Amino acid sequence: MKKLAIFLFLLSGLQVVSAQDDLLKMLDNESTGPLYATATFKSTRVINGQSVETIAKKHLDFRISHRFGALNSGFSNLWGLDESRIRIGLEYGLTDRLMIGAGRSSYQKTYDYFAKYKLLRQSNRWFEPVSIAVFAGAYTNTMPTSPDMKFYNNLERQMYVGQVLIARKFNDRVSLQLSPTFLHRNKTESQIDENDVFGTGIGGRFKLSKRTSFNAEYFYTVKKIGTAYVRDPQYKDCLSLGFDIETGGHVFQLHLSNSRGMIENQFIGATTGSWGKGDIFYGFNISRVFSFDKNAKKTHK
Repeated sequence: MKKLAIFLFLLSGLQVVSAQDDLLKMLDNESTGPLYATATFKSTRVINGQSVETIAKKHLDFRISHRFGALNSGFSNLWGLDESRIRIGLEYGLTDRLMIGAGRSSYQKTYDYFAKYKLLRQSNRWFEPVSIAVFAGAYTNTMPTSPDMKFYNNLERQMYVGQVLIARKFNDRVSLQLSPTFLHRNKTESQIDENDVFGTGIGGRFKLSKRTSFNAEYFYTVKKIGTAYVRDPQYKDCLSLGFDIETGGHVFQLHLSNSRGMIENQFIGATTGSWGKGDIFYGFNISRVFSFDKNAKKTHK
């Protein structure tokens, strides 16, 4: 019986060693391929600005955005909650890397349409340290025009933007993004402001828990070239702080910003609020993703 017990013990030990060897071989085989970073950001937006994320193929993102009045408007205005601007948008993934979208904002009755393509995905390979996407958008202001308003037609109010989005997920909690930006207006509201605006956005995400994160973003624009102003001094840089809350197929984004604008030509090109003066606007985005892919196991990633 002792010999039998010793034999069975040795046999079980060999089986454990063999199973460990098989597991190591499986891990080695899986590690030969690239490991791609996922969920650098939880939404296609950091807060106001675009993130490097795109919608999955055959998925539709229905987005509703609200911006209220300034917190310094006081009790009579319920600290801005009596006022509201809204944008409704749809975004669709043509492929896992290419998405298109369109929306309509109540402010200045503006239609926006855009496309975003992910050029590079961050992986564990040395030549893919970041994710890179390119974004292009156009904006049509449909407010009335007249010679007295300096605008003879809405084509003069047409605006365009181009961005390169460069992001890196450093670990499970921290992601950062740079967004070099070029904005063109066919005609500006201010004679001081140049038609072309150059700047960059800096955004970040810090994961607080499995379903929540703290986000921040700042858009800087060039104000002077030499001694000459290229921007009207009334326009400020946009700073926004907020939280993302994921609940299954929904992503809620709650934030504070010195801009009431929800599209690039507004929060990059026409922010007038100042954090120091209390011109802070509360807002939120709601994102709901629908899948039209019968083979997909999840509605979103």
